[in-house]
Amino acid sequence: MDFRTLPSLKSFLLPGGLLLFGTAILLHSGLVTLTTPALDSYYAACFVAALMLARRFHSSRVALTLAALFLAERAVVFFSGGRAATGGISHTAFALVALLLPINFVFFSLLEERGFAAPAIGTRLFVLFIQSVLAAAICGPDAGSDHKWLYVSLVNPGWFTRTKIPQLALLSFLAGLMTLIFRFLSSRKPVESGFFWSLLATLAALQVGGVGKMATAYLGTAALILLASVIETSYLMAYHDELTGVPARRAFNEAILALEAPYAIAVVDIDHFKKFNDTYGHETGDHVLRLVAARLSRVTGGGKTYRCGGEEFSIIFAGLSAREAASHLELLRESVEQSTFRVRNPDDRRSIPRGPDRRTNTKKLRRPKPLRTIDTEGGITVSMGVAEPATGGEDVNQVIRLADQALYRAKANGRNRIEISTKARKISAVVAGEQLS
Repeated sequence: MDFRTLPSLKSFLLPGGLLLFGTAILLHSGLVTLTTPALDSYYAACFVAALMLARRFHSSRVALTLAALFLAERAVVFFSGGRAATGGISHTAFALVALLLPINFVFFSLLEERGFAAPAIGTRLFVLFIQSVLAAAICGPDAGSDHKWLYVSLVNPGWFTRTKIPQLALLSFLAGLMTLIFRFLSSRKPVESGFFWSLLATLAALQVGGVGKMATAYLGTAALILLASVIETSYLMAYHDELTGVPARRAFNEAILALEAPYAIAVVDIDHFKKFNDTYGHETGDHVLRLVAARLSRVTGGGKTYRCGGEEFSIIFAGLSAREAASHLELLRESVEQSTFRVRNPDDRRSIPRGPDRRTNTKKLRRPKPLRTIDTEGGITVSMGVAEPATGGEDVNQVIRLADQALYRAKANGRNRIEISTKARKISAVVAGEQLS
């Protein structure tokens, strides 16, 4: 996955990028006069709402990141007395917070989501506690050191005269932002882009001093971005199939409600999938589903692909007849047929099922006999049925039933083929006859 496609770029920029850019415009354009009470309320509302939503959707990674943000903001305010850091302890606290925050963002983003189970959340909160103790020790009145390592110059200091953030902290931010971009590219999850934009908003808050109205606004937006990422993630889970990444049945059910003739609906089924799944295992079956979904999602003609359950997919063509859609479906059928994948040797997979610990179990477990040993490339094919509404108007569910019937004919006629609904063929013949006359 990369940024060369519009959906990928859109999913990365929205909503986090839009929220951050909107905040920057409001703060720096002078279009709106923002008072301290209003900004404090905005900050508090964003943090409380984000924490509540993260708790509701069991997103401990977001909750812990919010906690790290809040503790960092409190540390800067406490050691600076509510004023911009100018030197001494306040500057040390500012530099330390700027160094640690990106590390916390990356650390929590890389963790496996385990909800709010006590052992997991306790260990992770302990990490924040240790950092708080470290900050108190470094910035306390009895620290006895100016901690020059926090302000070390890695390159020419003259290049950074416009930033208040030390070079070491800037390097930490740069590494953190790059890591979060790669995280998003590898997972394409809204929460990963949320981490990126929230960290960038935090960088903006520190750039304006870490305290004051503008810093409060940026930190509130950082929390708001994380809140939005939780909402986007919950939407993705509800409307997208987690295994294949294509829209799921709920999205399909909503899409068909807005359909107006002309349109065509195709039903796609993977040939012999159950037999294939039983022979090679569910892990290989999941690989096949992802492969087919990737091919189907590239459908031309304005088609939209959905996974409706099991090995069955549906494709909606708005504005096309069944016969017009069939030409695009044929390209898909050929693309799937020409795709190959390598079935792994059973010796490469874990063949003993999960169960009692073999180290403590006195009975000798029998290793299941491999179903079949494959070390060659295999192919997969699909059958398709496509239908369109009748000229007099037809309920969309009836069109889906007609497409299903066409799919059954495709399977009965040898599979790896496309069948157009009988009614759709008659409609096309009538239209062709009218055009000739």
